Amino acid sequence: MNTVSFDKAFQEFNSFKVLIVGDVMLDAYAWGKVKRISPEAPVPVLACDKRENRLGGAGNVAKNIRALGAKATICTVIGEDEAGDKLIELFEKNELDSSGVLRTKKRKTTVKTRFLSGFHHLLRVDEEDLELIEIKLEDLLFERVTQQIDSEDYDALIFQDYDKGVLTPNLIQKLKDLCNDRGLFTIVDPKRNNFSEYGGTSLFKPNFKEFCEGAGVELSKDDLPAIIEEAQKYRELNDITYLLITLSEKGILICSNDTVAHIPAQVREIADVSGAGDTVVATATLCLVAGLEADKIASVSNMAGSLVCQHPVVVSVDKEELLEEIKKCY
Repeated sequence: MNTVSFDKAFQEFNSFKVLIVGDVMLDAYAWGKVKRISPEAPVPVLACDKRENRLGGAGNVAKNIRALGAKATICTVIGEDEAGDKLIELFEKNELDSSGVLRTKKRKTTVKTRFLSGFHHLLRVDEEDLELIEIKLEDLLFERVTQQIDSEDYDALIFQDYDKGVLTPNLIQKLKDLCNDRGLFTIVDPKRNNFSEYGGTSLFKPNFKEFCEGAGVELSKDDLPAIIEEAQKYRELNDITYLLITLSEKGILICSNDTVAHIPAQVREIADVSGAGDTVVATATLCLVAGLEADKIASVSNMAGSLVCQHPVVVSVDKEELLEEIKKCY
């Protein structure tokens, strides 16, 4: 594919519509300076001078989809609490459609608070409920997704699963059936609990650790032939069209019926890998809908993930920067 074709594909992103279903969280940051150790315990004292809230989890995937030009609609369950209010504000600020968001008093909104001195992470505090959503909420969420699909011509649905309880096995199956019936691409960013529930999907994107745990195999990142063999076995057994495995410093691997491609990692100054997987799945989704070949899906997604890792906090990809970097490689 030449650069003119990449220009065309990136322009097409602007016409795509994507549903993101799964676990949304609030990423909270507290920045400051450490100048002394506490007299109460051998821990640093952070003099906090700045706080910020950002979209995390499925919210960050949606933000990346929007940054790449497509419409992003969030479908999830959050709490009727202060953190939930902040998420709704962030959805609006980032031009994300939150009409698929359900709120309940029975669950707390997931919040991950990171404490940093400069770019150095000192501590992360998680506040969350990990139980599966109750059947009533599951049914309501499925109805909400169905309404979205019936009201607009969506191209793809992303299952953004962080094992926080929004995606239940029953909901996953119902959504897969719905998407197959309506002709939507299905893309999965899995975690361990529901790993085996996503058979028959269009693109399945675990990282290396998740793949080894989910597939029940022991592999070395240095043994690429073995990784490819197990990846193809898993893909064929589970009727997955594309299996995309992120290998961090070893790059990215994609497998399909007629393609196996390994893309080496981009050599960059890494500040923070948080959120890179979200960027990869968002980018891969739009590349898939645009009809790019398997190796190009992997290359563009790999590049996008490397670009966001240069920042000390979770950020979304810059579309123009990504396109310019891709043109340098082709």
